[in-house]
Amino acid sequence: MSNLDRAPVPTVCGGRGFVVAEPVRELLSPRHVKLGESTEVRRLLPNLGRRMIGAWAFVDHYGPDDISDEPGMQVPPHPHIGLQTVSWLHEGEVLHRDSTGSLRTIRPRQLGLMTAGRAISHSEESPRPHARFLHGAQLWVALPDAHRHTDPAFEFHAELPTVTAPGLTATVLLGGLDGSVSPGTAYTPIVGADLALTRGADVRLPLEPDFEYGVLAMSGEVHVDGVPVLPGSMLYLGCGRSELPLRAESDAGLMLLGGEPFAEELVMWWNFVARSQEEIVQAREDWMKGVRFGEVKGYDGAPLRAPQLPEVPLKPRGRVR
Repeated sequence: MSNLDRAPVPTVCGGRGFVVAEPVRELLSPRHVKLGESTEVRRLLPNLGRRMIGAWAFVDHYGPDDISDEPGMQVPPHPHIGLQTVSWLHEGEVLHRDSTGSLRTIRPRQLGLMTAGRAISHSEESPRPHARFLHGAQLWVALPDAHRHTDPAFEFHAELPTVTAPGLTATVLLGGLDGSVSPGTAYTPIVGADLALTRGADVRLPLEPDFEYGVLAMSGEVHVDGVPVLPGSMLYLGCGRSELPLRAESDAGLMLLGGEPFAEELVMWWNFVARSQEEIVQAREDWMKGVRFGEVKGYDGAPLRAPQLPEVPLKPRGRVR
């Protein structure tokens, strides 16, 4: 669950100045980024035109990739502060290790939720042997100031609540949807749900008007509020909606991401979410010195080295376009 860009650009985000307070249909195109040696991801957040959706601050979509003759996902130990990571798969498996001692293989529609808090390190890899295909999303949730220095932790939930309608099964992986609440620990009003639609489904999903939302298309052909959204793209929907029309032209998979607009101003660089340049500098220094972030045991390889910091000062701001 890493940003492996070797020249990461600081991202300023948060604050409510650029939240769209009414329904919109803003299609976000991905940026293609290499994740390890054999996995390419489509990065939807942060995006040139949209930094956050609620507390969701980072969204990558990858696959489906045929990795039958490849090592698959290979992400060495790396650090995080100030966020939660969400591992979500539609195909394949990911072996998670972290500095709290967690060791867990995550499979499709199982929730791997890691709270970095004050500091954690972890690795992710495709098991050996592994399934032929790998397809999923990796996401970060920014922690509010009151909880961003909490102790690091990892949760695994194999069973999650669902919301159903004719042609729709929605699995609630974080927060709540239509009265169903995920067992995953959430620190802000938020929702993350996996939507499986069958061909011909024409449904309206209930939403919270005070939340802002986005929909990530994972597979299939689907119209979201009348807009065709192709796999690997995201439709930002703004606020003020009480329901969301969905129509599937084929069997399709989506992820609904939303929450109360994140009021605090953030600075995000590499794998760190913080409030100032000083915090980023200190976190990078601690990682390079081998302190604070603990040790990931059992991974066959060296930890990632941190990239060089940019010369431009990092300043937290609101939702800058």
